[in-house]
Amino acid sequence: RDSLGVVMRNWHPGPLAFEFVSDTFSYVYSKAMLEALDLIEAQMATGKDPRQTWSSSQRTISPKESLPEPKHCDPAYCVVDKVPGCLNFEKPTFGLQGAKVEDAEGSLNPHKGEVQEWKVWYENIDIWHMVGKQDKAIFQKRDDKEICRHLDQCGGLSATSSEDGTAVFQLPEMEVGLVAICGCCGKDVARTMFLQNEFLEISYNGIVLDRTKWDIFPNNKCVRLQEKFPTELAGQAYLHSYLSVKALEGLKAPVRISHVITL
Repeated sequence: RDSLGVVMRNWHPGPLAFEFVSDTFSYVYSKAMLEALDLIEAQMATGKDPRQTWSSSQRTISPKESLPEPKHCDPAYCVVDKVPGCLNFEKPTFGLQGAKVEDAEGSLNPHKGEVQEWKVWYENIDIWHMVGKQDKAIFQKRDDKEICRHLDQCGGLSATSSEDGTAVFQLPEMEVGLVAICGCCGKDVARTMFLQNEFLEISYNGIVLDRTKWDIFPNNKCVRLQEKFPTELAGQAYLHSYLSVKALEGLKAPVRISHVITL
């Protein structure tokens, strides 16, 4: 109860912020519905059929070509028909995954027969992580306290040494050829985990990617391995592609891939 007046806990909203947003949506939609009913009533009062006045068949449909150029996003990424795909190892996760971890013995796996022992890893969190003080006080001595556990849990596909070998991802159909990976856990792990990690070798369709061409994107958790299709593959949106991440001898810290982003 003491926290109900909190607007922002940290970067997450507090109870009052959630209430403010829900009240705003409720007000705006309610006002719009009342105005719509007034318009419909006025039409009916003059003997007109509102279904004809506002028929969906009369609405103008604007194609994407009519939109102006994006101001803050690379047109190569924004002016496309597809949305980015994202394989996400965190919890909870919803929607289509995009890339997928290839079966080590799959017939199309370019590293079939090689060691592929990367394992899905999840952060070990306490049952009371992100649970409010009031809920904890009520449930901590109850037998059903497990219902309080927060669903949020960071994780990733993990390798701790060269003995784990290679992680192979089958990439989905792509339109641009963008490939990026993100690391767990922390807000600023991309540089040390990927960009400057000399004990990590990453290949695209069997070709080792040039580390000097990687960059931090779209945030400090992630590295863009490939900006677009290689020149010789440009336009081949239906190419069946694989991304391989290999842990090399001398790996000093765990590598944990939380996301694989494709477009």
